[in-house]
Amino acid sequence: VGEQVLLKCSFKSSSPITESLLVDWTYRPLAGGHMEPIFHYQSVPHPTTAGKFKDRISWAGNVANGDASIAIQSPELSDNGTFICSVKNPPDV
Repeated sequence: VGEQVLLKCSFKSSSPITESLLVDWTYRPLAGGHMEPIFHYQSVPHPTTAGKFKDRISWAGNVANGDASIAIQSPELSDNGTFICSVKNPPDV
């Protein structure tokens, strides 16, 4: 709580990394409920503009190195839940 947390996500692809590469992070609260998109990356980072993570997520990855990590500022206990990282590098998924 209070210190920035790094959510690591690494990937390997048999296809060359291009601007078509997509990274999507989703979140589901510990109590359950629907998956909420919280971060999107395609060539440039697109943090969520709504919801509980608004203005608190930053890109910490480097797709050239197979890294799609994000950082969350000022984490709270209520942020506990399931975070899923999805990487698509067409035609590789």
